[in-house]
Amino acid sequence: MTPPLSTVQGTASSAVVAGPDYLGVASWMARRPTGAKLFLILSIALLPLALIAMGATLQTTRLADAEAHARLRVAADESARAIAIELIGDMTALRVALNALGSDPADAPSCARAQGIFQQQSASGTRFVIADRAGRLLCGQPLPSNVAPHETGAPITGAIVPGQGVVLAISGPGNTSARAFFPQRFLARIGTPSTRATLYGSALEHDDDVLELASTAHERATDRTETMRMALGIAGLSLRTSVRSAPITSSFLVALLLPILMWAAAASIGWFVVDRLLIRPLRQLRASVAAFKPGEVIDPGTLHALPAQEIRDLGDTFRAISRTVALHEAGLAEGLVRQTKLTREVHHRVKNNLQVIASLINFHARGAPSADAIAAYGSIQRRVDALAVVHRNHFADVEENRGLNLRAVIGELAAGIRATAPESSHRLAIVLDMEQLLVTQDVAVAVAFLVTEIVELAMACDAAAQVRISLKSHPDEDGRAVLRVVSRALVEGDMLTDLIATRYGRVMEGLSRQLRSKLHHDPLVGAYEITIAVVGRS
Repeated sequence: MTPPLSTVQGTASSAVVAGPDYLGVASWMARRPTGAKLFLILSIALLPLALIAMGATLQTTRLADAEAHARLRVAADESARAIAIELIGDMTALRVALNALGSDPADAPSCARAQGIFQQQSASGTRFVIADRAGRLLCGQPLPSNVAPHETGAPITGAIVPGQGVVLAISGPGNTSARAFFPQRFLARIGTPSTRATLYGSALEHDDDVLELASTAHERATDRTETMRMALGIAGLSLRTSVRSAPITSSFLVALLLPILMWAAAASIGWFVVDRLLIRPLRQLRASVAAFKPGEVIDPGTLHALPAQEIRDLGDTFRAISRTVALHEAGLAEGLVRQTKLTREVHHRVKNNLQVIASLINFHARGAPSADAIAAYGSIQRRVDALAVVHRNHFADVEENRGLNLRAVIGELAAGIRATAPESSHRLAIVLDMEQLLVTQDVAVAVAFLVTEIVELAMACDAAAQVRISLKSHPDEDGRAVLRVVSRALVEGDMLTDLIATRYGRVMEGLSRQLRSKLHHDPLVGAYEITIAVVGRS
């Protein structure tokens, strides 16, 4: 028969809920070490046996406790009944005498009957007294003044005198009252149960007062007791009876601890086997792999015959792989050395070629027929020098590859510009205020050309003007710096405007695009400013 739709939906939803829980448990187990997994598996496998053993032990103890509780109930009922019958019978006889003497204080037969009843118990110390309000003795023997129950208004009041016995009191007509004292040994004798096979402890209790009648002597810390309380039905007294249950013996403790010992033994044996066969060899192999350095061969150490064969094979595989990697790394290192030598040779040749070009330009400039030709050669030489300066600094930094120090590059470039400046600019002064910032080669080339163009523009406008070049970290942007060139020759004027429009403007704009930033000109101050990218601080 097809199940109802609601049943099918409930089953599907249960499967959906159980799925993530199962995956969570599986994920948790996957993160546990092998020893913990083995311990959990063995513990779960041995759990039914442990529960059966513990259940059998506890069931045996429970049966013994039930038997002791049944014996205790019989004994407590017998003792309470015997004490209650004795006390109620004596107090009933005492009430008859009290009523008679309250009506006629000279009624000697009533007093004699009460004395006859208590005479049987006088050898045990049982006494009674009947007196009027003035304290005049009507019958019985005087009792100590401290042996008296509290006034509660009940028909029969009682009190326990610790270590001595029990006092019961009743009130009669004519402001008369009667008190009876029952000593401890008397109550202990009548409260002793008939069975002698078991030692019982008993005590009378009244509020917070306790009178010990019998005790189970020589109690030990491992002894267990069953206790039962029964009300006597007179003066609020109750009888507490106790008996020893089956003690906690060594065999009982062994029976209870045996499952735990089995768990510990199984976990220890399983852990020892797994540790010797798997975990310790794997740790040794892992330490060898973790200590591996490029160029070395992994040595997993001496694996004895005890570990698993698969682990020894794995160690041999790691050794072979590391040997292959070492050979490849040695080849790569040798190739890197050759490549470094080749790169240095290329840089050296490029540097020499730039120096040759600069020397040729200088040679032709000396034989130029006119001042304009000499100025043209000087302009070309300054640009070649700018490229040579950047290349020289890059060649010096090729080993560390941290970046070019722009302060050193522009400082060397400024010295070259002053050296190649025309005679009209022999008083040219270039002041540097630059932080130790590092840039890439591409940025350094563009900055060198841009500074050369701006300084040459300043010389063309005013040959004697001072030029100030500053480089500061950008206050708001990390990895950026502000390059600023200031001179009075760069203040707005007709000559400056004409030179920018005809010769320098397009070059400077192209260099700013290469730097991916906008070149700003302040015509009032005479300053050019641009933001460049930096890679760090020297």
